[in-house]
Amino acid sequence: MKKYSPRLKEKYINEVVPRLQDTLGYANVMQVPKLNKICVNQGVGQAVNDKKLIELASEEMTKITGQKSVVALSKKDISNFKLRKGMPIGVKVTLRKERMYEFLDRLISVSLPGVRDFQGINPKGFDGMGNYTLGIKEQIIFPEIKVDEIKKITGLDITFVTSAKSDKEGLALLTELGLPFKK
Repeated sequence: MKKYSPRLKEKYINEVVPRLQDTLGYANVMQVPKLNKICVNQGVGQAVNDKKLIELASEEMTKITGQKSVVALSKKDISNFKLRKGMPIGVKVTLRKERMYEFLDRLISVSLPGVRDFQGINPKGFDGMGNYTLGIKEQIIFPEIKVDEIKKITGLDITFVTSAKSDKEGLALLTELGLPFKK
């Protein structure tokens, strides 16, 4: 019996690695950049006043990613925001291996095409070291979230952490994996 492997992982091994090795001119297969992890974060600023919002955001994040979310706590006091050190202000999830590829597959094939007037994602979200951050304005683009059960529409950030040495390599990797960048 063959062990289950996500569709995008198979695509990476069988198609993306040889293509990137040719186009970027690597001598060794191990030099080809790979996707290390995907971090999904959601800041919930109103949680300072309403503690229930963190629980709702945590449940939504768990549904979206398929992995239990962790509550992010504030690191310092900020009096203007009525924020104390150690207060919950967001939720986060770090996806690796199979779950990472499954989430990326759902993001590319179901969620992003569901965005109204979608033209592609902005290629300017790279950090200089091959990692890419994508901001999503509404969590309702994910099919796991039911619109009528939503208390508040919030955005989230998705960061793709790669082993690429430059933005050019990172862009090539993420484009080959199927992220629809604007031309």
